[in-house]
Amino acid sequence: MKECNGVVKFWKYRIVKNSLDCIPLDKKVVVNTISPNSYGISVRDSDMNLALSKSDFLVLDGLYFGWLPYLVKGIRIKRITGWDCFQFFSKAIDESKGRVFFLGSDRDTLNRIEEKYQLDFPNVKVGSFSPPFKPAFTEDDDSLMIQKVNAFEPDILFIGLTAPKQEKWAVKNKERLNVYTISTIGNVFDWYAGNSVRPSVFWQRIGLEWLIRIFLRPEVFKRNIGNQMLFFWHLILIIFRIKKI
Repeated sequence: MKECNGVVKFWKYRIVKNSLDCIPLDKKVVVNTISPNSYGISVRDSDMNLALSKSDFLVLDGLYFGWLPYLVKGIRIKRITGWDCFQFFSKAIDESKGRVFFLGSDRDTLNRIEEKYQLDFPNVKVGSFSPPFKPAFTEDDDSLMIQKVNAFEPDILFIGLTAPKQEKWAVKNKERLNVYTISTIGNVFDWYAGNSVRPSVFWQRIGLEWLIRIFLRPEVFKRNIGNQMLFFWHLILIIFRIKKI
């Protein structure tokens, strides 16, 4: 893939530096997010580690992961969330009157997404599929999901299967999917459908969105805190050159 000035190669990752304009919409690419939580998962999960390192583009969904390239290499990277990806790709495909497919969540949520999406992006044809709700997919599950996506022939595929399942699934099945842009956006499905509320822009800008989420969804915080603390521990080891990158 042709290199872009908006992409930073840091360690084993290709991270979008400051703008999604760098991502081509006419080539098959996987766009995943990276955060302290996803990094912590990747340390313990070799498939997640492979998914992040094999992603064509990573966006800095978690502000604090940006400390690593800045403190080690002096590289500043702008936070670009899954919501930003959703809005950017949706507006682009609306202008080109293309097709978008949503893979994930339950049928009721997908129905709400489709209804709202048709109002916000009226030039886009929308399709969706709710896969089985289970910890891991079988080969038959994968084949059915791929069949549903390919039959619709979308330009953009949004995946909301939660981490680390969505990142691993996107990279694993990239070549079997007949779609250009594959973007994993997780919580965006629920936010856009109105199932839950994202913390306000104020908390996002000061880097404390995570703090508000603790009160909104304490069960998620409990599930993720170990992964996040592992990231900060590794950050300290890297800064003091005890751990290599």
